[in-house]
Amino acid sequence: MDRLNGSVVTEFVLLALTCSSRTKFVLILICSLFYLGIFLGNLLILFLVIFDSHLHSPMYFLLANLSLIDVGLSSTTVPKIITDLINEYKVISFQGCMAQICFIHTIGGVEMVLLIAMAFDRYTAICKPLHYLKIMSPKTCVSFVVTAWVTGVIHAMSQFAFVINLPFCGPNKLDSFYCDFPKVIKLACTDGAKYEFIVSANSGFMSMGTFLLLILSYVFILLTVWKRSSGDLSKAFVTLSAHITVVFLFFIPCMFLYVWPSPPPSIDKNLFVVDFAITPVLNPAIYTLRNKEIKIAIKRLNKKKSIARFR
Repeated sequence: MDRLNGSVVTEFVLLALTCSSRTKFVLILICSLFYLGIFLGNLLILFLVIFDSHLHSPMYFLLANLSLIDVGLSSTTVPKIITDLINEYKVISFQGCMAQICFIHTIGGVEMVLLIAMAFDRYTAICKPLHYLKIMSPKTCVSFVVTAWVTGVIHAMSQFAFVINLPFCGPNKLDSFYCDFPKVIKLACTDGAKYEFIVSANSGFMSMGTFLLLILSYVFILLTVWKRSSGDLSKAFVTLSAHITVVFLFFIPCMFLYVWPSPPPSIDKNLFVVDFAITPVLNPAIYTLRNKEIKIAIKRLNKKKSIARFR
C-alpha cells in the first residue's frame, strides 16, 4: 500500500489519547463500560428478534440489523481506544488507519439507509396499515438491507480511492482518537483542498440530505395522522419518538464533523464520543424502554429462564 501512493509514513500517532495516569484509568473504565453496554444491549435486541417469534416482523428485522451495525460501528474505534490508553505508544499503522476509515464510512452509510428503511416502515404502518404486510414483505426488507450495504461500500470506496493515492511524507500526528478522511487529508504532502471538498460533498451532503429526507418523512406522517384523527397526534408521536431521537443522535454529530470544515478539537472529540459511544449504547435503551413489545419479549425470556431453573 505504501508503494502505491509513494508514502513514507508507516504509522500515525494519536495525540488525543495522551493524558495523566489518573485520567487514563478513568477513560479506560468509561470506555470499557460503554463498550460493554453497547455490546450487551444490542446483542439482547438481536437475540430477542431472532428467537422470539412475536418479534418476527419487518420493523424488528430492521431494528436487529441496526443493532448489528451499532456494534460494528463502535467496534471500529472503541476497542482500539482502550488498547491505546493501556499502551504507552499510541499509534495506528498506515494500513490500519485506512482500514478503520473504510469500516467507519461503510458502516455509517449502511446505517443511514437502514434509518430511511425504518422511516418507510413506520410510514407504511401508520399511513397504509391495510397494505403493510404486502408492502413490507420479507423480500422488501432483505432488499433494504442489501441496498444499505451496497450504498455503504460505494460511499466509502468513492472517497477511499482518492485518499489512498495521496503522498504522506510527514507529519504523522493526529489530534484525534481515530482516523478519518478530513483528519488524514490534512497530513498529506499536497494541496488537499479539493479532496476535502470531495469528502464534504460526499459525507457531509449525504448526511444532510438523508437527515432532511427523514425529517420530511416524519412531518408527512404526522400531517397524515393529524388529518385522519382530527388533530390527535399522541399515538403517532409515541410511535415515532424513538425513531426521531435515534435520527437526531446519529446525524447531528455527522453533519458537524463533515460539513464544518475545521471544527475545534474539543468539539470534534465530543462529537466523536456521541457518535461512536453514546448513540450506540442509547439505541437499545431507547427501543427497549419505549417499546411495549420488546418489554413483553424480555418478560417472556425471564419466564423461560425461571421455568428452566425449576426444571
